[in-house]
Amino acid sequence: MEHSKIMEDQLKKAVRNFASEINSGITVSPNMSELVSLTSELPLSGFDYWERLIRNEYYFARKDAAIPSYNLWSKPNDVLTWLDIVSWDGHKREKAIRTLSGAALNSFFLSFAIRRLNDWVPQVRKAAREKLPEIARETTPEIVAEALCSVLSNWSTWGRIEEADKKVLLQIMCNEKIAKALSKKLISSTCGPMPSLFSQFGRTQILDEYIEDIASKAIQPSVRAKAYRALFERRVIWTEGRKWVWTDKRYCEGRMEPIVVERELNVNASVLDLLIRSSVDRSSIVRRISAEFVIRELTSLGVDGVKLAEKFSLDLSSTVSERGRFALKKLREMKVTGEN
Repeated sequence: MEHSKIMEDQLKKAVRNFASEINSGITVSPNMSELVSLTSELPLSGFDYWERLIRNEYYFARKDAAIPSYNLWSKPNDVLTWLDIVSWDGHKREKAIRTLSGAALNSFFLSFAIRRLNDWVPQVRKAAREKLPEIARETTPEIVAEALCSVLSNWSTWGRIEEADKKVLLQIMCNEKIAKALSKKLISSTCGPMPSLFSQFGRTQILDEYIEDIASKAIQPSVRAKAYRALFERRVIWTEGRKWVWTDKRYCEGRMEPIVVERELNVNASVLDLLIRSSVDRSSIVRRISAEFVIRELTSLGVDGVKLAEKFSLDLSSTVSERGRFALKKLREMKVTGEN
């Protein structure tokens, strides 16, 4: 908490200094190095808060800027910057986005731009659709991947984003270098909503060639489990949004339910090979999924199914060993033994 307060104070000061430089009229290209340095250290998980803080601080710093007494006829410098894409003024947001050129300053500022696809002003969303592909092409793939991970973790809850806006993000994701950076992010991240992101990235085929690597190398067990399940089922499932479903119209009762969509996954790995690899995973979450699919594939595995079932029945995790014992019971009913 103390660290956050320190960061907050530093960020406010940097925004005021930046606004002061613009208001002075001395330069048309104000220095953003301090802001870039500070925002590079901010956690993107708290992005809503930091965006509001910057918007408010920048607005009041520009509004309350004192004009020198010897230059009363002057007007504040009207230069547009990356901070103006979160302005309270929709016209200014649109103009600011259209004036952006070159690479994004860092993943934080790129997230600013991406979030405009859910802006409440249609003209701002249109400007973001047109400029984002250009900005992404000029930006380092690792920065783009970081921003996409920040935004896509909750974009299914965005109420104003349109299909055209989603296509823009999917096109950016389909860039080969960005896809590779996204796979590395999924593999190397020790925390965060990576399992849900894996599903969102599955909307396209960008990660299909990396899924086996993700299944075996991802640091987060839940990500490995997601990847293995996708490989076993030969499909990727994701949540498109939520819809209202009536449970009893007489009493006006209902609930929000997720809209689940799926895509077929084309992979070459054999089921047996995947089962063998997942059966020795260090996490019981993954081994449990492996045991579940052993049960599903008992009729086709033969002797290999017996060996895997015996292995799982001795697992230290109760949820895994239960499935192993159940598989052995089914095998006995089917009269399949390790000698067949």
